[in-house]
Formats: sequence, C-alpha cells, structure tokens
Amino acid sequence: MRIPLESRSHDPFKESTISALRRLIDPLIDLMFDTGITVQEFSQLVRDRAVRSAAARVTRESGRSSNSRVAIITGLARAEVARILDTNESLLSSRVGQHPARRVLAAWYDNPRFLAANGDPAVLPIFGRRKSFEQLVATYSGGIPVRAMLDQLAQISAVEILPGQRVKVKSRVPIFKGMTCSAIANVGERTGDLLSTLKNNLRTTSTPLFEGTAFVCNVDLGAVPLVRRQIAEQGAAFIDGASSLLTRSRSRPRRSGMRENSRCRVGVTVYYFEDELASESDVRTSQVRRKNLQRQYKRVQINKRS
Repeated sequence: MRIPLESRSHDPFKESTISALRRLIDPLIDLMFDTGITVQEFSQLVRDRAVRSAAARVTRESGRSSNSRVAIITGLARAEVARILDTNESLLSSRVGQHPARRVLAAWYDNPRFLAANGDPAVLPIFGRRKSFEQLVATYSGGIPVRAMLDQLAQISAVEILPGQRVKVKSRVPIFKGMTCSAIANVGERTGDLLSTLKNNLRTTSTPLFEGTAFVCNVDLGAVPLVRRQIAEQGAAFIDGASSLLTRSRSRPRRSGMRENSRCRVGVTVYYFEDELASESDVRTSQVRRKNLQRQYKRVQINKRS
C-alpha cells in the first residue's frame, strides 16, 4: 500500500518546534521594531549564531571541526559556512540591512549638507529641493516616502515638527523612549536563562530543573491591579529567600595549596505576565488625525511693460 506524500513528510517534532518558534519570535520582532533592527540584520544574526553554534557542537561531539557537517546541520552552503567562520564575530558589519530611519538620522548628524553653521543638525524645512527633510529622506531612506518617515520619527520622538512646516531632530538613534541599553540587555539575559532551563528539561533523563507556571484565562479586569500587586509582593519575598539561600551556598576562598572546588552559575527568576489590553488613552491616540502637510510653492509675479 502506498503512503500518501503528506503522511511521509509529516514530522510532528518539527511542526511542534515551528509552532513554538512562532510564539517565541513575536516578542523578538516587537523588540526589533522598537529598536530599529531590520529583518536583514536579524537574518544575518541568526545565520551567524547558527553556524557558530553548530561548529561548536560538531567539535564537541567529534573532537574536530568540519564545515561540511555544519552545512548539513544548518542547511547553509559550505561556502557561506566557511565565510562566517572566517569572519571575526565582533567585526560583523552593522550596516547590512540597516534601518532606514537609522540611516536618515545618522546622515542628519554627519552630512555637512544637513548641518547648521555651528556644526549641529540643522532645522530643516519638510519640503524643498535642496537642504530639506524631503531631500534627506530621498537620499538615505532607500525609497521610503517622506511623510511615512516623518510620521515614524515623530512617533518615537526622534524629531519635533515645528511651526512653518519645519522639523528639528531630537535623537540620533531611532528608539522608543523609556528603553535603556541595560534594560534591553536584561531581556536577552533573562530570556536566555529561561529558554536554557526549558531546553534542558526537554533533554534530561534525570531530575529536571524547576519550572512552574500558574495562570487562568478569565480574570476579572477589576481584580487585575490587586492580583498584580500581591504577586509582586509574594514574588519579592520569594526572591529574597532565594537570594539568602544562594548567598549561603557561595564558594568560599580556599587556603593556598587546597584544591579549588568546581563552581557553577545558579539562579532563579520569577515573572508575572498578562495579555496587553488596549486602554482608552491608546484608543484615543490611535484615532488622532495627523495634520496635513503641503508643499508650498512660491508665486512668481511677472511685470509686463506696456
């Protein structure tokens, strides 16, 4: 009996993994959008990390390096694998697929054409054929319409629209206010630790690392502030106790000549989550109509001699 092609290609582990990755990648994409990371930059990062991770795995399992095996694991061509491994990880080009808004803002600060006499970024007319925001966008955005770029930069407070259809730059980096480099780094650290724990429990045949979740899907909205506050208080109390336990377990300095004990990194994280709900202010903000901008053409008066 012939097995249908669909049945032969069915891979439940692969399908489950792709489904899980969809849920993982959505918050990452939101972070990308908020911080000006493009799909091209993300793709380059994934390829680089995949090749280096696969290369480390091959070396660990076989005791030697093999670009061919890395190519098999990653699905990339051997030439690309060799190119990535021959590239210094810290010297990866940050300009590949660079965000259009980032290019526009950088040029506003660096290109003398768009600077004031004192060397600061000039206040530019929005429209114009020479020194204008329109020409800045046309030169550096890669085809993005001027109004779309203006709306995006104004939304993240990177520019300020002034009277008389002029625009002033406020930030060299297109990033939503409230974010900091340390907060973004914390996202990577905490998320990486959580995923490492979950991945470990997928493979372990012994006692798994602790991981637990409590949630319900029908909490009364009026009770959310109380739940949030009490969870924060209980979580803080638990973290304090865990910190005391970990502090007592720290390795103490050994006397000279005594054997140093092996050490490892140990930690626990508690986090609270809830689905985002659109507030009334969010709804009002989304309904605010943008001000129409129009190019202003100078009228040329021609005097006719009689």
